[in-house]
Amino acid sequence: MFCKLCRMSAFSCLIDSAAVSISKPKQCFPSGINGGNSFFGLHPKVSLSRSISFIKMRSILPKSRIYCTLEAAATSTSPKTFHGLCYVVGDNIDTDQIIPAEYLTLVPSNPDEYEKLGSYALIGLPSAYTTRFIEPNETKTKYSIVIAGDNFGCGSSREHAPVALGAAGAVAVVAESYARIFFRNSVATGEVYPLESEVRICEECKTGDTVTIVLGENKLINHSTGKEYRLRPIGDLGPVIDAGGIFAYARKTGMIPSQAA
Repeated sequence: MFCKLCRMSAFSCLIDSAAVSISKPKQCFPSGINGGNSFFGLHPKVSLSRSISFIKMRSILPKSRIYCTLEAAATSTSPKTFHGLCYVVGDNIDTDQIIPAEYLTLVPSNPDEYEKLGSYALIGLPSAYTTRFIEPNETKTKYSIVIAGDNFGCGSSREHAPVALGAAGAVAVVAESYARIFFRNSVATGEVYPLESEVRICEECKTGDTVTIVLGENKLINHSTGKEYRLRPIGDLGPVIDAGGIFAYARKTGMIPSQAA
């Protein structure tokens, strides 16, 4: 389902970020309904330098409850820790490389098609990436953490991109920066944590390194090199991703009715 005004996916339209900072402005795809380099007042590339402070719910809550602050849910530090092998990519990895358009007919809500979608994650990377994210004849990746450079997830809007990564077995992406739409779709679907590094980690890690992400301490540890890196806080979006996405979070917190058993 798509928004009639902006033609973005319904998931993307549910999240309207506030208090974001802009890093290295770049127009990566056509602008929104207002023209220029922004959509709903946001630049196509967002940074977590200032964590997003609230989520605006459209067409779900009564007008009196449109603004749903997440401060209460975010008061406790997330204890989550992710440990595994990393897969390293460079700058400007677009959604066509993450999941080519020919696979967008797969329906993520169908378990079989969800698994199949994951098997195609990052299949569009150029041949220069000699190590593939998913081995031939496999449906899951052995790399649970993707480390990327600048502008990860640029290109066309497709919520299948973070879904494909999650279906493949990835739990987090650590990038220097993100394209706005990929970042928002990652939060909306709850499939992967879109984390931002304070330095260019993609040039200091290599595919196959063993890493640990400690969300509560905002750090990534590369056990293969012994180096440790600071990550920018995920902030108020953590509870949304923890819940499994925007709709799951809204049901969990009572903002919309729970699904019938």
